[in-house]
Amino acid sequence: METITIKAGDQAYPVHVGYGILNQLQSFLQSQYPQLTSILIITDETVGELYLEELIQLVEHKQIYSKVVPAGEKAKTFEVYYDCLSYALEKKLDRKSMILSFGGGAVGDLAGFVAASFMRGIPFIQIPTTILAHDSAVGGKVAINHPLGKNMIGAFYQPVGVFYDLNFLASLPKTELRSGFAEVIKHGLISNHTFYNWLLDRIKSLEAIPNPLMVEFLTKGIKVKARVVEKDEKESGIRAYLNFGHTLGHAIEAEVGYGKITHGEAVAIGMVFALQLSSQVYNFEFNTSEFIQWLKQLGYQTELPKGLSVERLVGRMKQDKKSYGQSVRFVLLKDIGQPTVCEISDGFLLENLEISIRQGGL
Repeated sequence: METITIKAGDQAYPVHVGYGILNQLQSFLQSQYPQLTSILIITDETVGELYLEELIQLVEHKQIYSKVVPAGEKAKTFEVYYDCLSYALEKKLDRKSMILSFGGGAVGDLAGFVAASFMRGIPFIQIPTTILAHDSAVGGKVAINHPLGKNMIGAFYQPVGVFYDLNFLASLPKTELRSGFAEVIKHGLISNHTFYNWLLDRIKSLEAIPNPLMVEFLTKGIKVKARVVEKDEKESGIRAYLNFGHTLGHAIEAEVGYGKITHGEAVAIGMVFALQLSSQVYNFEFNTSEFIQWLKQLGYQTELPKGLSVERLVGRMKQDKKSYGQSVRFVLLKDIGQPTVCEISDGFLLENLEISIRQGGL
């Protein structure tokens, strides 16, 4: 087990990582929230079917409710968000109630936003069950989607704790393993050569990853994010670096349709393109072909999904939260561990997207 302390503004909270860590949740609740009136677990259909009863038995409380929502990005809609708030009101949750977010990144985003807005904010705990959620469960960005853009409606709202029990990862399908590991790769690229090269050397397959290796790369990734969040809780500066690969990635998700490509698989394509732009804008000497081959070895698609319009993708990127005044702003690398935010013209984007597609890089 490892515990990482996240400092965000005036708040600090623990992230407990390890196998069987969920057994410590009840003692945390009793010691930190002795006057807790009720608990609402928000989970999705997949996780709920597998593990909900186990969690209910671990949390010994006289008033415990559960709300099961659709799996994946289908959970992050206005309708589901409204339904969760209605359910909380029907069950008479109050300001001394708590929400437990039990699932992957989508459930965490939804449940966190419900907690942030119910009675102007009640405490919530993240209980992530995917690799992807090692990133999304930490840092307090909670949101739902809008048809015009991903995570456009939300807040910065920190959990009071994260219990990351890696036993849940055993049931993840390969697509979810890839989706989550893309964020680990991102953390390596924006942090330092040592972490990135360690990943390149050690991770040759996402199947049957030894437990100690899983703990190590997840805690390394969480620590990268912790350092950034501590310096910039609300993305007024360097926290934007955590969006490396996400500008194009989010545009791909929106154009394909939320849930039809996983978040991490879209971000992987976005990272390839961002690295290609970095080499042009900053003369960043990086072996992009080796990177693409590594991604393919791990099972990633590195080309744009068929049928997408580059003009529509640029339009989507202009709606990204990092864009100002309809100018697309990309997180690029001057070197591994040296990210920066750069404004890119429409013409330059279109030209490079077309070149990358012709050369087979996207």
